[in-house]
This record gives sequence, C-alpha cells and structure tokens, in this order.
Amino acid sequence: MKHYESTDHLVRMLADGTYKRLVEHEKGEPIEDILARMNRQTTEKRDERPSWDEYFMEVCDAIAKRATCDRGRSGCVIAKDKQILVTGYVGSPIGLKHCDEVGHLIKKMTHEDGKISEHCVRTVHAEQNAICQAAKRGISIEGATLYCRMTPCRVCTMLLINCGIVRVVCQRRYHDAADSESMLLLAGIPFEYIHNEEQKYE
Repeated sequence: MKHYESTDHLVRMLADGTYKRLVEHEKGEPIEDILARMNRQTTEKRDERPSWDEYFMEVCDAIAKRATCDRGRSGCVIAKDKQILVTGYVGSPIGLKHCDEVGHLIKKMTHEDGKISEHCVRTVHAEQNAICQAAKRGISIEGATLYCRMTPCRVCTMLLINCGIVRVVCQRRYHDAADSESMLLLAGIPFEYIHNEEQKYE
C-alpha cells in the first residue's frame, strides 16, 4: 500500500471512492468481503477466549516453570470468585538446597501389595507451598478451587480438605491417585481432570 502526501489527499480519496477502488485492486477482492472477513476473524478470536478453568490452568503451567525438581515440575493455583488468592510450586524449604542443585533425595515406599515405589522427598509439593503462602499472608482459602498439574498426593489431599477447598481441577491423573480420589469423594469435594490420562514424569 502506498503512502499519501497529506490527510486532505486521503480524505478526498475516501470521498470519491478512489481509496475503495485502490484497496480492491491491491487485495483482489471487494472491500465489503475484506471487511466481512476481518469481522469473522475478530469474532473467532473472541470465541477463543479461555474459560476460567483454562485461564487458571494456564497460570498454573507458568508457575510450574519455577519448580526445582524435574521428577514433577508442578504448579498450583488457588482461586475464588474468579480471582487468584495464592500460588505455589514444587521446591525445597526456604534456605535448603534444591534438587536442581544437588540432586534428588529418594526414599523407597513399600505398598500393601508388595510393590516398591521411589519418591523424591527433598521438596515441598506445590499444593503445600500454596497453602503455606495463604497461612503466611493471612489469606483464607475456604470455599476456593484448587488447580494443579496432577491429582494431589494423599497428604496434600488431607490438607486441602481441612483448609476448606471445595473443588479440585487437575490437568492429569497421578499414577497413585486412588487414595486421594477416595478421600475427596468421601469429603464431598468434586474433582475434575482436564485430560483423562495419567501424568508421565521421571
């Protein structure tokens, strides 16, 4: 598209239809079709606006980038009335070394069926850190929704029940989610998965 020497020149072109013919010539289609297409594109962009659950989960993903244990770089958002109250991510207690710095602190757990699983216990879970932030800042999370990367572990689930969380939204299922899901059901707290699949991590 060419530039114009003055505003008056452009006004005259708009008035006599020259600008309309110029646009149609350069674009190869009627200007009405161009405007209609632009309007459709604007409407489609509005339709792509994320839901509140999608919005908070996207924030959760951003927060997870701060996590310091590569076995499960998780983030957590606790929100109420469409407002974020607190956030948390996986990391060691304040002042202690992180997994990214000194490696994992692995403990083995023997299950009732004899199966042995390994867990890194160096870090505080994202949900626990979010709850700690609420306690430090004097923020009530009663009646709030918790967003997290995968099903909260058994300890995190017990904590969120006692904190008054009323809904849990997870991206994916934790491989050992049965106990947590059972407790949430018994406590009458609905939980949802964005993706009906198991979270994969090292």
